[in-house]
Amino acid sequence: MVIVIVEDEPLIQQRILRLTSEILVEQNPKIICFDDIDDAESFLSENSIDVLLLDLNLMGRDGFALLKNKLAAAFHTIIISAYADKAIEAFEYGVLDFIAKPFSKERLIQAFERLLQNRRSEYQSCKYLSVKKAGEIQLISLENIDYIQADGHYTWLNLNSPIDGSKKILHSKNIEKINQLLPESFIRVHRSYLVNMRKVKSLKLQEGSKYTLLLNCGDEVPVGRTKYEQVKKLIAT
Repeated sequence: MVIVIVEDEPLIQQRILRLTSEILVEQNPKIICFDDIDDAESFLSENSIDVLLLDLNLMGRDGFALLKNKLAAAFHTIIISAYADKAIEAFEYGVLDFIAKPFSKERLIQAFERLLQNRRSEYQSCKYLSVKKAGEIQLISLENIDYIQADGHYTWLNLNSPIDGSKKILHSKNIEKINQLLPESFIRVHRSYLVNMRKVKSLKLQEGSKYTLLLNCGDEVPVGRTKYEQVKKLIAT
């Protein structure tokens, strides 16, 4: 596991480094620290990581600049900041967790447990997914997403309103990581599909006792056998 810490206060940076090493000892993490936004952004542009631990005030510069530019990447981001009033905005943009300073080891453990156990954020306030297209970051409203389909280490966002003429946009995060960010209106109906249940028209029985969801857009999405009862109850309510 590769982790990047971006924190400009030396004592806090070292505390985060020490606690992270203790908490994730079984994962044997490689941890790289930065106190400068530009250095961190340069490293993140050239290297693959698993987690970004980010402060939002770096030598007077706004860490949101780095945050918004990197949320489209494959890794998860956890904010560690004294600016608790920024938490709602951070969750809306798709961070995994927001830890307010001063923080305890127990709070950091909670964040890493959510990461390792693929649990959704209890706040469920994500409103956008960021994608990088033609070298620019675009924010995709969750209301514009009908369903999400796995494609190896990536996912396809299937939209109800096209963006730049396309109704499918590739996202760098895999389906497990995207699932952790989404609100309860999105359900994992199949190992390869996440569906916005607000966009579902009906549940259909196919040959061979297989089920699919018919969406308002006309597309059909398979429903896994273990997910059928959950999906049926949601549609009935």
